[in-house]
Amino acid sequence: RILLTVVVIFRILIVAIVGETVYEDEQTMFMCNTLQPGCNQACYDKAFPISHIRYWVLQFLFVSTPTLIYLGHVVYLSRKEEKLKQQESELRAIHSKDPKIEQALAAVEKKMSKIYMTEDGRLKIRGALMWTYIISVICKSIFEAGFLVGQWYLYGFSMVPRYVCKRDPCPHQVDCFISRPTEKTIFIIFMLVMGLISL
Repeated sequence: RILLTVVVIFRILIVAIVGETVYEDEQTMFMCNTLQPGCNQACYDKAFPISHIRYWVLQFLFVSTPTLIYLGHVVYLSRKEEKLKQQESELRAIHSKDPKIEQALAAVEKKMSKIYMTEDGRLKIRGALMWTYIISVICKSIFEAGFLVGQWYLYGFSMVPRYVCKRDPCPHQVDCFISRPTEKTIFIIFMLVMGLISL
């Protein structure tokens, strides 16, 4: 778990710090060998349906959501356990042999046994929490794999310096040139490797 957390944080930092610098001139430096108005923008839109940076941010959001749901479940169970402990201590403080109090105490103890807390305060992953964990891992893996396939489908795993475009309003087939293709290819491969490690 710690390795995956470090990988996710590392990816976010790299995209935020380095990625923004590498891709900041992406649209302004995308030049096509034509003066036809709108051709540059149309070819850029065809070459990059979504910016790499925005795509990776969207990937982080989707991949992080299952983990956040799991952590929300953990927090919910921790708070529930705290409330049950408080109820138990209040019922024990009454010191009565009243059957209603003993029934209430037994009900609280039964609920507490379902939470699976260890003596050191950590949750055991069992029951509903286990299912939440399994589903979150499966969803995270599906999202990660889906975004890797999506990246391959949209862009491939390398940036070529020249992009050939034939799209309206361009009068004919034009050559367009991408800025810093080698640097972008290295960055794409880095993000691919980080995605594969996260799987």
